[in-house]
Amino acid sequence: MMRIKTAVRPLTIAAAFCAGLATAGLIQTAVADQPYMVSALESLRAARAALVSAEPNKGGHRERALELVNGAIAETEAGIAFAR
Repeated sequence: MMRIKTAVRPLTIAAAFCAGLATAGLIQTAVADQPYMVSALESLRAARAALVSAEPNKGGHRERALELVNGAIAETEAGIAFAR
């Protein structure tokens, strides 16, 4: 089993947590307006958490998946904001 660098993982988790806090107010008001977008956003965040927890020995594919999921989260948040 490979050891995860202790400095990288807490920073990644902290960044994800801060991003979640930053959009918490937006999501609370968007629930009634856009339930499918909010549901998708919650699923994407769950996927990101699973990827962060996965071991990083995937030939760079885990990191690329994290980039794509983070982009999808940003686009979903932008879509919710735009529709408001």
